[in-house]
Amino acid sequence: MTETAPLTRYAPADLRADPGRVVARLFLPGEELPATRSRAGAIVARVLALPDSEVEELTAGLLESFSGRHRDYPTLLASHASIVSSRLGEAPRLTDARALLLGASFTAEYAVEGAALCNPSAVLHPDQSSLQPGQARVVVSLRGIGEGHISSIGFSTAVVGPGARWSFEPRTLPAVAGSTIGACWRREHLRAVLTDQGHVDELSSTVLRALPAELTSADLEQALAEAHPDLVARPGAHLVVEVLRRLVSSAYEVEFPAGVALAQQVLLPAAAEESNGMEDARFVRFIDDDGSVEYRATYTAYDGRQIASRLLTSPDLRAFRAHRLAGPAARNKGMALFPRRVGGRYLALCRSDGENTSLASSRDGYVWGEPRLVQAPTACWELLQVGNCGPPVETDRGWLVLTHGVGAMRTYVIGAILLDLDDPFRMVARTDRPLLRPAPGERDGYVPNVVYSCGALVHDGVLWLPYGIGDARIGVAWASVDELLDRMSPVLR
Repeated sequence: MTETAPLTRYAPADLRADPGRVVARLFLPGEELPATRSRAGAIVARVLALPDSEVEELTAGLLESFSGRHRDYPTLLASHASIVSSRLGEAPRLTDARALLLGASFTAEYAVEGAALCNPSAVLHPDQSSLQPGQARVVVSLRGIGEGHISSIGFSTAVVGPGARWSFEPRTLPAVAGSTIGACWRREHLRAVLTDQGHVDELSSTVLRALPAELTSADLEQALAEAHPDLVARPGAHLVVEVLRRLVSSAYEVEFPAGVALAQQVLLPAAAEESNGMEDARFVRFIDDDGSVEYRATYTAYDGRQIASRLLTSPDLRAFRAHRLAGPAARNKGMALFPRRVGGRYLALCRSDGENTSLASSRDGYVWGEPRLVQAPTACWELLQVGNCGPPVETDRGWLVLTHGVGAMRTYVIGAILLDLDDPFRMVARTDRPLLRPAPGERDGYVPNVVYSCGALVHDGVLWLPYGIGDARIGVAWASVDELLDRMSPVLR
């Protein structure tokens, strides 16, 4: 049980990694390592050489063993077979069974939570039907960590209330990865990202001028084809072209089939800059000035060498758009969006310098300006750094921000600060001691000595905080909002 300040209580709710949550992905043997020849041709030849009777038997066994683990398993195998069809040469048309076996030879299961489950973020569910008085349905986003420490984004649902009650709903199987297509860019957004990366030169400027205000990969290829040959032939031009293509292709949309439950959905890395993981999604239910609602989440993309701050947007948590963020505030981990505009501008907490909590604003929600310091490490549990634990929660007394502090032995704890409602750049109060810290039974895990959250929510005056324990499992704590605010100490300026 968690050691907490008296105002924080522990809910009897627990969520653990499920190695049975698997997705089937394309697998090209030999191409997972650099500088190796493809083995695809030899594998295709071996599949073609099998006698029909053996093919029929193998395929029947595959369908029996794996159809229950994957949605529309035969269609998935047929898709993977088509990807390697160029290796078939002059082979006669394959039987259905042999085509499925070929696809299965280039397919592997990936357990999205095979290593760990952590860093939850909570928002109100789009569907609030079939509930009792005083209840609310909640969506909890989850960071699943699988083979190779690659992170993906999954979901769970829970019902809270009436009163101090939290109950996770069963997580449905099978896990389902969505269908992905490319998305558009705004030209000025692309210019801002290129500026961040130091790639605004004569070639990129020429290409940007030739692009329409809203552009796709096809528009980029046309602009590159029409660029002056002398610009394209200059030393270093190939790097600029590669960066342009990589950036434009990094924007994508994901949609899930009808009938797939939210808890089945898995957002897998789909852009090169997130190939090694989509980390720490911080979801917020954003209400715009006209009353329209959109779900948004910042997350950290990792390609094995560098990180990038990215944004997910969704009207209903069934279709998502993923995009790169830009500007000084988007150059490190841990951005967290406010749930509405303040003073006509989008606001976000960030930790652009790696150790302080700052606040930044944006006109469009994609390009973020210079951050301003809000909170520096001052307490004994914050010797290394501070940062947010998700989007601010609006109260009648100010913006309540849950924070994490990192202290000796890289121990993570959770505290809180309060920002002025009209001027969120001003901190007005803070907790004198942590709300949550790793208890003896919570110290061990994938990453020891860590309690961490990516977002809480308030329902009927109760602050609900799902949190990761040792980056291995999820617990839930709660506190009365009024009690918490009453216990915070004013910040003297």
